[in-house]
Amino acid sequence: MDMIIATQRLNFRQLTQADAENFYLLNADPEVIRYTGDGAFADIEAARKFLEGYDHYEKYGFGRWAVIRKEDNEFLGWCGLKYTPETDEYDIGFRFFRKYWNQGYATEAAQACLDYGLNDLGMKTIIGRAMKANTASVKVLEKIGMTYWKPMDFHGDEGVVYRIEKS
Repeated sequence: MDMIIATQRLNFRQLTQADAENFYLLNADPEVIRYTGDGAFADIEAARKFLEGYDHYEKYGFGRWAVIRKEDNEFLGWCGLKYTPETDEYDIGFRFFRKYWNQGYATEAAQACLDYGLNDLGMKTIIGRAMKANTASVKVLEKIGMTYWKPMDFHGDEGVVYRIEKS
């Protein structure tokens, strides 16, 4: 499958139904989804059906992408952009297996996706949402140059919205 973005250590490609097991396992870790508001998939088949119905690539030409480590083709998680038509907003999101936390992968991936959105796709503003208690994700948003914009209700918890605007 074609790579969309590449960094020094990572390749990005569209998620496919073949990623169902990894997608299931990623959301099966309570620590990984602790601050997301998402639940675990019931089984691998539920993850496959989710991926089968994921139409962001067709609708908008971008989406959340599989993040693959170049050195061994390991699936680390996902990162990418999402468009929400109801609010006319583009947001960046990321989720990685816990064993890959604190190695700079989230920051590297988020920076690449942010640059791609602003420079290649021509987005003017990109936001990032997180639960306020999720200090690791907030730190990633800050490291990639986003600044605090406003508070938000994040599934009943205190959340924050960061943003960056193309100058």
